[in-house]
This record gives sequence, structure tokens and C-alpha cells, in this order.
Amino acid sequence: MTTPPGAASADGRPPLLEARGLTRHFKVGGAIARKTLHAVDDVSFGIGDREIVALVGESGSGKSTVARLLARVHGPTAGEILYQGRPLSSLRSRRDLLAYRSDVPMVFQDPFASLNPAYRVSHGILRGMALHRPDIPRHQRRAEAEAIVARLGLDAAGDVLDRYPYELSGGQRQRIGFAQALAYRPKLIVADEPVSMLDVSVRIGLLNLMAQLRDEQGVSLLYITHDIASARYVADRVMVMYAGHLVEAGPVEDVLQVPKHPYTRLLVDAVPDPRGPLSVDQTSDRGEPPRVIDPTPGCRFRLRCPLAVDTCAQITPELVELAPQHSAACHVAAAREGHGDVALTGAAP
Repeated sequence: MTTPPGAASADGRPPLLEARGLTRHFKVGGAIARKTLHAVDDVSFGIGDREIVALVGESGSGKSTVARLLARVHGPTAGEILYQGRPLSSLRSRRDLLAYRSDVPMVFQDPFASLNPAYRVSHGILRGMALHRPDIPRHQRRAEAEAIVARLGLDAAGDVLDRYPYELSGGQRQRIGFAQALAYRPKLIVADEPVSMLDVSVRIGLLNLMAQLRDEQGVSLLYITHDIASARYVADRVMVMYAGHLVEAGPVEDVLQVPKHPYTRLLVDAVPDPRGPLSVDQTSDRGEPPRVIDPTPGCRFRLRCPLAVDTCAQITPELVELAPQHSAACHVAAAREGHGDVALTGAAP
């Protein structure tokens, strides 16, 4: 595996957070027919300070599993996560674990299930401060919570903190999710599809909020989404996942304007062009869905790929830098860019 995209800053410092060969497998089936689901396989990347990185892919590609690995909901089967250059496996004490969770909180996809309906909105924010912000005296926590929700565009004077979740709209609930994360003074927020369940009319407000947090609070974000258009709107870099593998990564405009991997091209072509007729070229997508239960070696996109050659069924491609800061895991793309010796016989032009 090559150096993770974004693995070091311009001054040589390690990234804020780095994944090296991150892998997560799950056992499925009964005791007799036990099989292994490869949710995430050998994924490496880095996220720098004050950076928004989008992780894009279809449902089942492993995006949310990556998020849960970073949030320590799951432990990795293999590989390592480093935070500010320190492996998470070395965090043993309760103090270290709380410090990491306050620096890298998670905002969940479902704003209707992520808040406890039995408590007022203020409960999660104040409880987070009690756990992760001992520097704030108890009598000052309420004022700090009001300042946070006001910063996110919620009316603190309207007693939003005293309402129950069912009294808020979906957009308001998701902002409360960000408020809970901001209460910890985070350095990196892992946002797992935070706008996918919201009305289109309020999505842009949440995307602008993420950019605002980066610009004004200095917070980095890992924005997980299946919507490549929103990734282009808000992200600095984009990483594309397919069937547990990272298949392409680089600056967002480079990846989306000149995609190197055929799966990324498929995603880009599937976005309707408002200037033209509403149509999608179905000839570029064919074959079967990805196999992630006991998969065989080879490219997992090969059964749907119009460029597949014999090598694609035999050797799993590695992420290779094909342009400055732009990497892809594709035998055909690497050969065309002069980074491989794969025979292109039979590949589409």
C-alpha cells in the first residue's frame, strides 16, 4: 500500500488523524456455515488540520464502518489508527480515552434516533460538558450551551435547550447533534451522512454549517455521504470507497473532473446535469453487486467494470498516485498512466 493520501502536512508534521491498513471483518452465519464479511479492507488515509474530507460510496461500501472504527465503536481487525501521531491502541487510561472521544466526536445519520426522547435537548450537551470539559464550572455550563446553540443558528432565547427532541424539526435536531459535538471543543468531527434524512431545503444550511465550523472554529471534518454533489460543494478532498476498498482519493475538483477509477466515473455520470436532459448512461454499469463475504482476490468492481482485463480477476489493485496528490486503485488506469505493466488487450478505449 502506498503512503496514505494526505499523510503529512506541508511542514512535515503528521496528519491530525491517520488510518494505516485499516481493516474490519465480521463473522456471519451459523457455527457450521460460518463466513467472513469484509466490511473494510486495508484502507489508508490521512486528515489534516482545518480540512473537510468527504468519504463517498454507495450503500454497503464500508463508509459507516470506517466512521465507527474512528469513533472506537468497533475495534479494527487489523491496521492502526493514529491521532496526532499516537496509535489509538496505546490509549489505556480512562483519561486518554475520554480525551480522544472529546477531540473526535461523531454526528450520526438519523437526527430522530440520535437524541434521547426522554430528556430535554440540553441533557446531552450538558452531560458531554460534565464528562469532557472539567474546565467549565457546573454553574457556567448552561451559559456555554446557550452560546453553542446560538452559534449554530438556533434561538437560545427561545428556550430550544428546554424542549424535547419531538418538538424540533429534523434540521434543528441535526444542529443539536453538532452542538453536542462542539460542546467537547473537538478537533475533528466524524459526520456520518448528516444530511441524508433531511429535506432538500435544509441540507444546504447544514453543509454551510460544516464549512463555517472549519473556517471559524478550526474544526476538521470527515463528511461521509453517498451524495457526490454535496461532497463537491463542501469538501477539500474526496475519497471514494467501493466494497470495503478505497479506490480513489485526491483533491475534490481533480477527482470529480478527471476521475481515474471507472467506479468514480460511474458516480459522476449518475449525477443529473441541470443544463441537459435527465438521462443516465446505463451501459457503463453492468454485472453483479460487489461480493464482500469471503471475497476472492482481484478488483471487486471487475464484474461491473467496462474496462476489466484478465489481471483484474487475479490481483487486487493497490492505491497508486497517478497525478499529484491524486491516487486510484485500478490496473488499467495505472497502466495508461505508465505506472503498471498490465496488458490492456480487451479493455474499452
